[in-house]
Amino acid sequence: MSFLALSQYTVEYGIAKLRIHIDFDLVMAKKTTKKSKTQFAFLSQNFGKIVLALIATGSFAIAFGNEKISKLIPLPSSHGACLEQFYRDVPPLLTKESLKKDSYALCFNDFNVMYSGISKTPLWSAEYLTPDRLSIKIKREDSFHEETRVPLAHRALLADYRGSGYDRGHMAPNGDMNNTAAQHDSFSLANMVPQSPKNNQEVWRKLEEAVRSIVTKQHKDAYVVTGPIFEAKRLKTIGSGVIVPTAVYKAVYLPKQGIIGAYYAPNNDSLQVKVVSICYLEEKLGINLFPQLTEQQKRNVYQMPTSAQQVKANKEISYVSWDRQSQCAEEATTASIQAQQQQFSSGKTQTDDTNLPQIDEETKQALIKQLIDALVQYFLQLLR
Repeated sequence: MSFLALSQYTVEYGIAKLRIHIDFDLVMAKKTTKKSKTQFAFLSQNFGKIVLALIATGSFAIAFGNEKISKLIPLPSSHGACLEQFYRDVPPLLTKESLKKDSYALCFNDFNVMYSGISKTPLWSAEYLTPDRLSIKIKREDSFHEETRVPLAHRALLADYRGSGYDRGHMAPNGDMNNTAAQHDSFSLANMVPQSPKNNQEVWRKLEEAVRSIVTKQHKDAYVVTGPIFEAKRLKTIGSGVIVPTAVYKAVYLPKQGIIGAYYAPNNDSLQVKVVSICYLEEKLGINLFPQLTEQQKRNVYQMPTSAQQVKANKEISYVSWDRQSQCAEEATTASIQAQQQQFSSGKTQTDDTNLPQIDEETKQALIKQLIDALVQYFLQLLR
């Protein structure tokens, strides 16, 4: 698909989408205050100018550039099983320098972990879920164990959790594993955080089931990054220094549909959870969760389900809002990406994609939708 064709699609789809927004807002204006009427009258009167602006930036697709466009297109992995767990083979990047100290890149069967010897927990666990992967279910067999690849001084111990009042909470869930090797790996303490029992057994369990339901019921591939958040100035510890997170998060990206969203849940017994943008998490974490996604994508918020019952086979996940306030992680450099890949791929490096790959119709439409949603939301924010 040429950039010119993509630009044409961008303009046509963008005008239609913007007109829908304006028509809806004008209807709502009749029921709102005088101030709102004035705002929407301005929007209506200036529709022509907006369209011209949209056409002028209809070359948005071209100006966006080959590098940005290619970020939106899923590519088959060329680096082996370990990097396949990351979108476009690129691991999350630690952007806060303090997080890099005593960190360990650990490749497991069917998921990967960036482990911190400071918190003695993962900073993130990443996995790639597909309908085929989740079609195979195996009986759960608990095998909690210490991670011997981590030096003893930085290693979480089984004794650390005993009598602590906290669960050993999986970040990459046991329920996502379809073979005994991956299941055993998921019980490594390098994949665990001290988790409030109610949070782990109720809120978090339901979120894990919801993500699996998206993949199985709606036949969507999903890249998932899960981990702890440490926000308080004074953090609680258990055992020999395992830090208790103040919250836990799960970021989800569905590449074919361009759907993206994240969950944020306080690590307590409140049973609270909220759906947020990727940028919201990145600001709190100091981690670039999806380096191959654009800032425009990361600001989108979709209505991610919080339980499996909310997932319907024939009901798409709806778009909710645009997060303009959160501070997204800075764009990753090629050097930082390759350095992080090196830790997980034993010397293999990222290939240089100089040409825009061919894409199928479904991906093309998802690409157009993502570009237009970002552009329309940008215009609407300016007019407000």
